[in-house]
Amino acid sequence: MDLFSQLPPEGVKIALVLFLSFLIGLEREEHKATNGTYTFGGVRTFPLIGLIGYSIALISGTQLLPLAIGFLVIAAFLLLSYWHKLTCAGTIAGVTTEMSGLATFLVGALVYYGHFWIATTLCVASLLLLDLKAVLEKLATSIAPHEILTFAKFLLLSGVILPALPNQEFTQFHINPFKTWLVVVAISAISYASYVLQLVTKGQGGVVLAALLGGAYSSTVTTVVMAKRAARENRPHLFAGGILITSGVMYVRLTILLALFNLQLMALLWAPFLVLAVLAVGGGWLWSRRADKNTQDVQRKYDPKNPLELLTALLFAVLFLAMLIATQLAVTYLGKAGVNTLAAIMGVTDVDPFIMGLTQAAGKLTPVNVAAGAILIAAASNNIVKGLYAFSLADRKTGLQSLLLLGGLAVAGLVPLIWLGW
Repeated sequence: MDLFSQLPPEGVKIALVLFLSFLIGLEREEHKATNGTYTFGGVRTFPLIGLIGYSIALISGTQLLPLAIGFLVIAAFLLLSYWHKLTCAGTIAGVTTEMSGLATFLVGALVYYGHFWIATTLCVASLLLLDLKAVLEKLATSIAPHEILTFAKFLLLSGVILPALPNQEFTQFHINPFKTWLVVVAISAISYASYVLQLVTKGQGGVVLAALLGGAYSSTVTTVVMAKRAARENRPHLFAGGILITSGVMYVRLTILLALFNLQLMALLWAPFLVLAVLAVGGGWLWSRRADKNTQDVQRKYDPKNPLELLTALLFAVLFLAMLIATQLAVTYLGKAGVNTLAAIMGVTDVDPFIMGLTQAAGKLTPVNVAAGAILIAAASNNIVKGLYAFSLADRKTGLQSLLLLGGLAVAGLVPLIWLGW
């Protein structure tokens, strides 16, 4: 038997309460030393509050009333401390320390009831919130008010609309409203993550960083923006390499989406997608390092649009359903050739609705290897189209280099069809 199993259970709980509450008290003690003004509690007071919470929970047992009364008594003492702080401080006094005292009381009670994980998490979260005050306040001032509304839109998409939709299939096309909107949420989440990173890193990095982040947002949009910018900068190797990089990130994005919605497709395509991503990102980076006549640094200027517009989400859902129905009709009436033709056509526009439609159809409406081949064709077609965009919008050197690089990536993207039995 080990030493831990021989200790009394209540003794272990008391030791945990003392440890967790001491950590909070230690952080407040350091704050008191650096602040120089009156601050409630420290390394002795907070462990005592934790022990009081534990003791009252022990006495209360399953009765919540005594525990609630004890909580109110501690809250009254903390309110008195806050009133004293207001009368002593010459500036606006915060209530963070008093709230951490209430949290410490709850840590003691939670430990008694055996909720060790919750108690530890509450302690760690309290320490982070207390210690990262300057960072959090800076973050709050740097976030524009409309960005809070943007995040609220994402919560509306994922936390309000999604749970209310039925998770069952309708019609002969096997349309599942819950899975349809889940696809919308997943696409929006990846695009929004890229959008936030681009805002956070605004003014930092250059074309390569913009290509990496833009590929997760939308490789087609990023290609168009870079091509237009290249027409003014006279940096053909830099921008052609960046355009190749953003298409390489597209394969990483597709791998993540396949892993979320169809593991069979992911099992077939993750290896070739990883190889294509490494070739494109690595090759694009090396190409961007080649010398150009103009050696001045190029800074990022593009501000991405908010991807969480409700109208955009609804449009994507409609396109997703249209592609799901079109794929089934193509398989039923035109066979594999029809799916391949549809894949090549969809490469002209945004391939996400078509590919996500295949994730729902593969294994049910469409054979998995046929769906995997169609995804490869759609991605290759999209690379060709992006090369044509770059050729028509950028300066001649950048456009030609981009078209050749993306054309080579498109050809490489079709090679895995051999292993799929095409």
